[in-house]
Amino acid sequence: KHDFEKYFLNDVILLDITLELQKQIMSELEILYKCDSSYIIGFYGAFFVENRISICTEFMDGGSLDVYRKIPEHVLGRIAIAVSIYVFNLMKLERLNLLPSNMLVNTRGQVKLCDFGVSTQVAHINSPASVLLQPERISGEQYGIHSDVWSLGISFMERLILFPFSFPLQPLQLLQCIVDEDSPVLPVGEFSEPFVHFITQCMRKQPKERPAPEDLMGHPFIMQFNDGNATVVSMWVCRALEERRSQQGPP
Repeated sequence: KHDFEKYFLNDVILLDITLELQKQIMSELEILYKCDSSYIIGFYGAFFVENRISICTEFMDGGSLDVYRKIPEHVLGRIAIAVSIYVFNLMKLERLNLLPSNMLVNTRGQVKLCDFGVSTQVAHINSPASVLLQPERISGEQYGIHSDVWSLGISFMERLILFPFSFPLQPLQLLQCIVDEDSPVLPVGEFSEPFVHFITQCMRKQPKERPAPEDLMGHPFIMQFNDGNATVVSMWVCRALEERRSQQGPP
């Protein structure tokens, strides 16, 4: 007997996909299938029908981080542990896809990552996620594992202050701002010194100046919350889901 609550079928529509790109996506999904990590979402299979790919994965009842507003620092600290381990374990791929929408939580307090290659293949420069693009990628330069460190920093900043750049900015203006302006910084006095330092280091403009994934695990901000306490995330997810249900009202 199968427990269908544990599974989630996700359809991703891919436009103008070539056979070569289809093979590349399936190759990356095969790597995901072989991954054995408590920080990576369970993957059970995928198939193409015309230009649509259907992916069957583990179900995370808390959803992705992009649906939460202003996540507390002590919760982000424990999420950062999972993300840092994820980046370190998958360095060989050289192309992860760290976005709040790919960082998942559940009511058990687990944090898991998904979609380290598929969305990268179909991402558009003018998409809402363009605010999270790395300067080197916008400039057409080579990007790799240090680019994912930038993505970690900007993703966490975006979940804290919701938009790290000034309004209003059109898509092309935003991309130009990311490349030419200084990296955004967290407001002074609102966050702990270790956390501000962690984000600042992740978001250095020059990729080689950013910490390597293995160095992230030794940062004081990570060490502070590396206590294996899943209850903190669990309570936060349950409380947020309950607040969301109360705001929606009865069906």
